[in-house]
Amino acid sequence: MTPLLSFGRLHKRHGAHTLFDLREFALESASAYVLTGVNGAGKSTLLRILAGLVHADVEDVRFDGAPLPFRPYPRALRDAIVYVHQHPVMFSTSVPANVAYGLTARGAPRALIRERVEEAMAWARVTHLAGSDPAMLSGGEKQRVALARARVLRPRVLLLDEPTSNLDGEAREQVIALIPTLTGAGTTVVMACHDRDLINLPDVRRLKLRDGHIEYR
Repeated sequence: MTPLLSFGRLHKRHGAHTLFDLREFALESASAYVLTGVNGAGKSTLLRILAGLVHADVEDVRFDGAPLPFRPYPRALRDAIVYVHQHPVMFSTSVPANVAYGLTARGAPRALIRERVEEAMAWARVTHLAGSDPAMLSGGEKQRVALARARVLRPRVLLLDEPTSNLDGEAREQVIALIPTLTGAGTTVVMACHDRDLINLPDVRRLKLRDGHIEYR
């Protein structure tokens, strides 16, 4: 099977120090991965490189089997990959406007925006928050709104940086429950995390960053 996204080499330095040097790194379509490793191993940096937010030295990048340049970051990947920060920012507009942000920025038709926002908010179980002040949402509510904001874009690859690290109880369980529905819909999900419940989800593959290399488990 041809990987969805692959790199012949992905090399990142901080000054004279090599953070990681990955060879033949690939992500399969409609698959879930957890990216683990000690603090400072480069988990968040790797996600940001994949999202085009951080520069790295790369070779032989392929998306859907076709070769792509990686600098400047190509439109094909910009349209296909969405990154959700550990502490998602809520704009001071409304919850539906936050969910619609990416589609609005892309100039999508209003009818399409309305349809996808309603579907994504129902999926993330935040429909009841439509009239709430985004600044007053709890951590779990913000995380689910951020996931809805990502879902409306129908990403091929969704990058989640510690999606449950600031959550507990029901809020954490609600976010964990959304992950299998994403891969079931065809999205590849990569989660940088230490959460054992995410790591132990069925069919999740483990990628461990250790000493600058990836260990597949």
